[in-house]
Amino acid sequence: MGFLGVLEDQHLQHVPATVILAEEENQRTAATADLKHGTGKDSDIILIPQPSEDPNDPLNWSSAKKLSIMAIISFGSVLYAAVLAPLLSPALVVIALDFNKQVSDITVISGYMLLVTGASGPFVSACSRKWGKRPILFISSLFGLVGTIVGSATYSYNGLLAARIIQGGSISAFESLVISIIGDLFFVHHRGYFMTLIQFILGATSNFSAIIVGPIATNLGWPYLFHILIAFAALECVLLFLFVPETTYNRDHRYDIDELAEDHLDDLAKLEKRNAGGIDSKNGNGSDDVVRVETATSTSPALRPKKTFVQELSFFNGTFSDDNLLQLTIAPFAVCLNLAVLWMVIVTGGLTAFFVAQSYDMAQIFMAPPYLLSAAGVGYLSLGPFLGGLLGSIFLGASLDPLIKWCAKKNGGVYEPEYRLLGMIPSLTTGVGLMVFGYMAENHFSYYATAFFHGLDLFGIVCAAIAASAYAIDAYRDMSSEIFIANMVFKNFLFYGFSYFVNDWTAEKGPAQVFYVFGGVAFAMIATTPVFFFWGKRYRSFWHRHNVLEKWGIRTHAEM
Repeated sequence: MGFLGVLEDQHLQHVPATVILAEEENQRTAATADLKHGTGKDSDIILIPQPSEDPNDPLNWSSAKKLSIMAIISFGSVLYAAVLAPLLSPALVVIALDFNKQVSDITVISGYMLLVTGASGPFVSACSRKWGKRPILFISSLFGLVGTIVGSATYSYNGLLAARIIQGGSISAFESLVISIIGDLFFVHHRGYFMTLIQFILGATSNFSAIIVGPIATNLGWPYLFHILIAFAALECVLLFLFVPETTYNRDHRYDIDELAEDHLDDLAKLEKRNAGGIDSKNGNGSDDVVRVETATSTSPALRPKKTFVQELSFFNGTFSDDNLLQLTIAPFAVCLNLAVLWMVIVTGGLTAFFVAQSYDMAQIFMAPPYLLSAAGVGYLSLGPFLGGLLGSIFLGASLDPLIKWCAKKNGGVYEPEYRLLGMIPSLTTGVGLMVFGYMAENHFSYYATAFFHGLDLFGIVCAAIAASAYAIDAYRDMSSEIFIANMVFKNFLFYGFSYFVNDWTAEKGPAQVFYVFGGVAFAMIATTPVFFFWGKRYRSFWHRHNVLEKWGIRTHAEM
């Protein structure tokens, strides 16, 4: 039994994703001594995955370049994945009055946008696997820009519907691919910070936008939400084209020591020595006993020229998979046959959907008696969940990576991805927040109190999303793109479904019943976490030995 009760596996000598992370308790062997390590306070940390000698390997890019890419991608996630969905929420009643429609009819407009987002997800996944992430991100940003222009130029129910449907084509990539980009750019012991950033954007930033869009809708009119957004959408397109190169990289699979059942550290050490000497494997001067695998090129990575700025502007950079598009489109659904992946998709998607349902109800609850708030007032109430999401992000961002390093050291230097699930403990506040919010809204408590518990449930949701997502990307990094596409599809279909009945349900039964149900289901989902914490390692071994995707010929990048 490992540290904290993670059950050991008896079938594989090395379970994929279980890796030596810290060497203070592990005597440094000849093999690990030749592997690349961190610097400074992380000098005892083995870099996972190992970067190749190729200067074009994204793992070898400078910190400044990686941070600039993440800043631009994060800005796009703010615009499209965080702002677009709740863009009209504080003004739902105002728009309904303008078009002489029911509030639920306006809510469904955003529902259609999310339906497009979910339906486009598998195609975004397939195309990004085939041709890389750069062209998909840029095309997605163009959808966001065009949809915003349409929304700015029209003033009718059908025009608004068309604008939101077009905007829906921009969300999928910025909600899912950005998470797999973290795996492209960063090592295991650095991913927690950036996972926290993205989950903060996806979970909490939307509430800050509501604080801004509410007053805009009240003072300038809701069409100005589109007018103002055009400039930011255009800026994102320019930044993406100029400063976000392709991050997909087909690395010699031996470097991905977190994905292998046999890590071959001795062979990798010999490979490192060979590449460090700049020996071209075409000349046959490499060690004969190095396990040979098929790679993109037989030229030593150390001899490849670094791409220039102009070369990195290339829109297409070849194909990264030989699989056909149909097979790649099916992959996000197929990965859900893995029970740990399915659990992550359902838990994070379900909890997030409960929060989105709250946003659907906000105007309906607080613009009615006895609150009688304006659209701006409803927007200001989002300060509560914004602060809750911010605190949740800060808490896990500051603690999760140090926590998993500490756990690894206590475990003899061996890191288990299940340690990420310790971050699920604070997510219990989700159920509390949802239930108390519903009770207070039903009984007309102060809106300051409801905003506090609204923030409490988002605190828990952000913690759950960060912990479960980090677990998935570490435990099954070979399927990371497909996992987060599946997660995005599930969430947005739930959002679409909720848009049809949540407002009517709340009007008929009251917010207490609605949020008691949501809170109870949230508690039940979170209560399943110990299963994957204690038995997760054994399941990773079982999945490797009985991988149905391999049997069906559906490949993820682990097999490429």
